[in-house]
Amino acid sequence: MRGAKNMREKPRLEWRAHALVDLLNIVAHIADDNPDAAQALKDEIEAKAAKLPDHPKLYKASTRVKGMREMIVTRNYIVLYRETKERIEVLSRAPCTAPVAADEGQQALTPARSR
Repeated sequence: MRGAKNMREKPRLEWRAHALVDLLNIVAHIADDNPDAAQALKDEIEAKAAKLPDHPKLYKASTRVKGMREMIVTRNYIVLYRETKERIEVLSRAPCTAPVAADEGQQALTPARSR
């Protein structure tokens, strides 16, 4: 079973507590105006995050936060995650005040203000 020893185990997906709280707060805020859109956003985030253990380098390395990768969910929402051999750690979910572009600076991570 020499080949089995060389097979790399895929990392496990872990959401940090504050990232989950942030996700639920944003979904609840959107649901106040549009429950269907809130559920669709949550489903999209969860579906994209579920692919990360199989494809941890699917999204680009962040130019904004050292050591992180940016999973673009929509034009206005990104998920920041960190990868190690053992896990994919979702650390932050931030709504953006402007669409995410490769050459934008830190302002793209500024949370949108509540209405």
